[in-house]
Amino acid sequence: MSEFIEWLEGLNEKDTRVRAVLRRSLAFNPGEYIPAYPYVEPFVKNEANSWRREMHYLVAGLWATHCREGQAEQRMSVGKASAAYQLARGSTSTERRFIALLDSDHDQLPHRLRQMIALLKEYPIDFDALLNGLLKWIDEQKPTQTGWARAFYWNMNQKSETEPTSQEEKAL
Repeated sequence: MSEFIEWLEGLNEKDTRVRAVLRRSLAFNPGEYIPAYPYVEPFVKNEANSWRREMHYLVAGLWATHCREGQAEQRMSVGKASAAYQLARGSTSTERRFIALLDSDHDQLPHRLRQMIALLKEYPIDFDALLNGLLKWIDEQKPTQTGWARAFYWNMNQKSETEPTSQEEKAL
């Protein structure tokens, strides 16, 4: 677990208001909700890069909305969790939302990511990986977007490959 997520979990153990404040911060642009400062600033106090700072605030808010007590399940990337959601629900709109998320620019990302994380509320998200991925989001090579897309489509294909085809069903 990353130091940042450990920091948030430690704060939450001492004061349950932490989650409420960080959840509320999602109604604002990342890093603009002043009551969230005591919970995030001590961790990012020397961060001069505004993108890195904003992503810490965004992940803190997302973590607070998604945090479940006693979550011992294997945590998933956003790509893998999105595939699991689509396979479980059979919803074709999930892929469209996922593609829109991958295509998000600086201004769109917080809104689209909030929507996706809300959709995936039943799935244990790896917030360490989420933060690390978001820190690389604006890289021209798009390593995060590519990684999430690979996880999404690999998991979608794994499910379809394990389902018997009509030929196989006839043979049984």
